[in-house]
Amino acid sequence: MVHELVIIGSGPAGLTAGIYAARANLSPLIIDGTMPGGQLMRTSMVENWPAQKSILGPKLMMDMREHATHFGAQFLAESITRADFTKQPFTLETDRKTILQARSVILATGASPNKLGCPGEEQYWGKGVTTCAVCDGAFYKDRKTMVIGGGDTAMEDASFLKKFTKDVIIVQITEKLTASHAMQQRVLNDSDIKIMYESTVSAFEGDGSHVTHAIVENKKTGEKTKIAADGVFLAIGLKPNTAPFAGQVALTPQGYVHVENTTHTSVPGVFTAGDVQDFRYRQAITSAGSGCMAALDAERYLKSL
Repeated sequence: MVHELVIIGSGPAGLTAGIYAARANLSPLIIDGTMPGGQLMRTSMVENWPAQKSILGPKLMMDMREHATHFGAQFLAESITRADFTKQPFTLETDRKTILQARSVILATGASPNKLGCPGEEQYWGKGVTTCAVCDGAFYKDRKTMVIGGGDTAMEDASFLKKFTKDVIIVQITEKLTASHAMQQRVLNDSDIKIMYESTVSAFEGDGSHVTHAIVENKKTGEKTKIAADGVFLAIGLKPNTAPFAGQVALTPQGYVHVENTTHTSVPGVFTAGDVQDFRYRQAITSAGSGCMAALDAERYLKSL
């Protein structure tokens, strides 16, 4: 069997692409991947999704999945480990050795946040420890917050958090910030934002339901300090999930899928959407929007065959 369209990834981008493709009678097959539902499955409340004043991340993704299923999208609970885009039909292989063939493919595998790997991180992930200040900052009005990282994203997160609280600490592992000069000045000129240099978080502690403290270790002296923190935002980068497609489509130097003409990859018939190609915005709504565009582009491509 040759599928008209295979969508790899089941986050906001993949599911939105599935909704549009199913309504266009393309009978899309959506590959769940290693994290069905994407990063929102590990968040709490989402308050910036249009028409939803507040909704649990997992609930939002379940609703989107049901929406795609309602219009006829099919799902496969496997992960793609290998792809061959050198000839039509395209060939995909899963972690369970399932071989799939498709006339068109949408890459919507997202990106995985870099983590510290320290004790307590997994336990309190989504319970005060997260990566998106823009998503969750409003929950921390007048609360104690911490940003880990020294690049542009960390500076943006710290500045954004200042809209809600004056208690912001940046923890940076090197002796200076790595952000652009303008972004650094925005933070350095703000007396409310404290910076701990040459330091990293070695552990998170909490009450079982939410993080309450971070153990900050000075990498130079080895001294450890227990700091109260209601919300901790990791800004140490994302890793796009492009490993199965390396050598098959063009990637940027940072490993993201290179985009040509909005959603087109370097291979005709292979499209991309969401965080796997978006290093700038990284929001659920922008991922969903690009999923819509990728589905429309795939539909036009299939009509042209």
